[in-house]
Amino acid sequence: MRLLLVEDSTKLAAWLGKSLRQHGYAVDVCEDGALADSLLRTEHYDAIVLDLSLPSMDGLTLLERLRSRGNASPVVILTARGELEDRVHGLKLGADDYLAKPFALEELEARLQAVIRRAHGQPVSKLGLGPLTYDGSDRSFTLHGQRLVLRPKEHAVLEALLVRAGKAVSKAKLHEQIFSLDATTSQEVVEIYIHRLRKQLLDSGLRITTLRGLGYVLEAC
Repeated sequence: MRLLLVEDSTKLAAWLGKSLRQHGYAVDVCEDGALADSLLRTEHYDAIVLDLSLPSMDGLTLLERLRSRGNASPVVILTARGELEDRVHGLKLGADDYLAKPFALEELEARLQAVIRRAHGQPVSKLGLGPLTYDGSDRSFTLHGQRLVLRPKEHAVLEALLVRAGKAVSKAKLHEQIFSLDATTSQEVVEIYIHRLRKQLLDSGLRITTLRGLGYVLEAC
């Protein structure tokens, strides 16, 4: 899952970005409202974590511009403002949820998962293909009833393939899902994670097939 974190506190942004990456998200961080607005004109994100107090352009103006362009990416407002008026205003402008500081990382992640599921039309938190099950409530995979232990980027690749099970996902799309914009790695690194996942799925009844020129497909054998 690819996230944009718009937060002007360098310390908080660094901590949040690092924590979310450790949980398998690809995170881009922006500390300026106008720069975030420009970025959102060209980049797609599965969800946006948005502070309200930002330099150059405040979060509510950014949100209003985002929705006026028809961008429906889920937005969780993250701010120190706890007043009802700010909360209602943000929700009326199109925010999907609201979380006041201070907060627990687990709560933010749960809210992100909820808004992302709703955006994809998935009212339930579980996905599955054959013996593989994904539980969105704790972002865990099980294979034949046993928890599947994955590194963060392997987790992100498998999640992207399972969400689109039976359909080809390009190498470029997978790279976008697991790395932030400032990453210097090439798309070829995706092959490493595909190789590791194939070993994990060996003799499971599932496979990751390479379709030349199209990408990778997760399917039942």
